[in-house]
Amino acid sequence: MEDILKKIHSTVIVSVQAMPNEPLYQEQCMIAMMKSVVNGGAGALRVAGIRDVKNAKSLFNIPIIGITKPSVIPKNYKEIVYITPGVKDVLALIDAGADIIAFDGTQRPRPNGEKLTDLIKYIHINKKLAMADISTVEEGLNAKELGADILSTTLAGYTTESLNSPSDGPDFELLEKLVKQSEIPVILEGRIWTPEQVNKAFKIGAHAVVIGSAITRPQLITKRFVFRKGD
Repeated sequence: MEDILKKIHSTVIVSVQAMPNEPLYQEQCMIAMMKSVVNGGAGALRVAGIRDVKNAKSLFNIPIIGITKPSVIPKNYKEIVYITPGVKDVLALIDAGADIIAFDGTQRPRPNGEKLTDLIKYIHINKKLAMADISTVEEGLNAKELGADILSTTLAGYTTESLNSPSDGPDFELLEKLVKQSEIPVILEGRIWTPEQVNKAFKIGAHAVVIGSAITRPQLITKRFVFRKGD
C-alpha cells in the first residue's frame, strides 16, 4: 500500500466521471477520456462505478481510485451520504480492482445504519487504501482516528456542515489545517480550475491534487465561457 501512496505523491489525479444521462457516459466515451488524460500525464484516475473501475484497471498501469454513487444525485445531496455508502459498495469496488477505495468520510448517518469503521475495516482486510472524502477538519481528524489512510477535501462546500467553504475555488484553508493536524496524506479536490491553484496546493503540502470538471466535464467548462444575456 505504501507503494501506491508513493506513486500518487505530487501528481495530478484526474476524476473521469459522467452521469448516466450525459452523452459522455457511454462506455467507449469514458474509455477515450481516460486514455486522453493518461496520455496527458495523469498520475492516477478517480472513476465511478464498477464498469469504469474495471476498464481503468485493465487498461492502465497507474493507481485507480474507485467510488460508487447513485445514477441520479439526490436533491438533498448536502444532507446525506451517497458516495460509496456501504460495505457492499466497498466490496464491489475491491472486486473490480480499485487500488484506493474512496468513500464519504463524514460523521453523518449512513444508509442502513452502517458504520464508517466497517467500511475501513473491509478495505484494509483486502489490503486496499481507504480514502475518506470529508468537508471539515473535524470530519478529517475523525476519519484518521478510525483508520483512514488518505484524507480528501472532496466534500468541502457540498455538505450542510461546510456551507462556509469557498463557492468559487478550492478550500485551501481546509487543506492547510488538515496538513498541519494530520500525519496522513491529504489530497486537495474540489473546484480546481487553474494550474496556479494546483501549484498553491502543493506548496501548502497536498500529497496530490484531484481535478475533475475542469478537464473532463465539457458542459461545465462550456458554461464558464458562455455569457447569457443580462449577465
